[in-house]
Amino acid sequence: MTFPARRPSVRHWARVSATVLACGLALVACSDETVPTSGEAREPGKQSPKTPKTPPPSEPAESPAESPAESPADDGGTAVPIYWVGDGPGGEPRLFREFHRVQGNPLTEAARLVMGGGQPDDPDYRTLWPEVEVADVGASDGVLLVQIPGDGFTERPDGMTRRDARLAMQQLVYTLQGVQQERVPILVKRGGTDFRLLGLPTDVQHEQASALETLNLVNITSPEEGATVTGDTLTVTGVANSFEASGPCRLIAGGQEVALEGYQSEGWMEDRLFPFEVELPLDGVTGEVVVQCETDDPSGGTEGHGPAIDTKTITVQ
Repeated sequence: MTFPARRPSVRHWARVSATVLACGLALVACSDETVPTSGEAREPGKQSPKTPKTPPPSEPAESPAESPAESPADDGGTAVPIYWVGDGPGGEPRLFREFHRVQGNPLTEAARLVMGGGQPDDPDYRTLWPEVEVADVGASDGVLLVQIPGDGFTERPDGMTRRDARLAMQQLVYTLQGVQQERVPILVKRGGTDFRLLGLPTDVQHEQASALETLNLVNITSPEEGATVTGDTLTVTGVANSFEASGPCRLIAGGQEVALEGYQSEGWMEDRLFPFEVELPLDGVTGEVVVQCETDDPSGGTEGHGPAIDTKTITVQ
């Protein structure tokens, strides 16, 4: 990931934070959301609405009314959210989301991508799964049932810690719940006589873990990695949970910062990520650049591991 040469202090964002902070301190008055999660509901490359609709129960995820997981008329497949692993603050592994287009059963194909059969677009991301065969995934009796016919990987592969195994399972949980648009438990059914998977039991339902402890706290949705963009401004969208709901987005060309704008997300005082949108000027910018968004760092780098960061490398024409 690309790290900035300098970071503004929290006071840089204070003048644009008052409205969101006041809303955060009076959530009932500022929002009519009825579910405890939020996320933006759009397919990469499409403009997100200015007023997000009622959010779904997976985080970050898509609103059922706007879900990108709907096949277009030309049978171009289904866009599904896939959760990969990247490095969060201090190098701690965290989950990041990308959208991928699949053919066939979206649940099954999304599971196959996560469980070793796919590659992220962003080279900063990876999967923790070895390649595990997935026969089918479907909704059954209040759970999402993942059927694995093989009996391999009952134990963790060499080098995989127990924490890694749990995070790998969260990759699967967040992905399938994002596709299903419902916070429904995940149950794994597999062949053989030892029903463990990566050293974890499969006779229990796997629930979604805390977003603040599992997800990277900033995640760029658009532009996507490798995109080519034109125009005078670049619209950057994503989800974040940052101090006072604010943080910086930068445009970096040749290792130098050429634009800096602060984003304001829809909130920050809950266990979820909130959508944001910000415009970066492209005047005089051409060629390969890096879009970098961060959470705010109130300590200015003097405490902790610093901000959460996500980057996308794109081309400006």
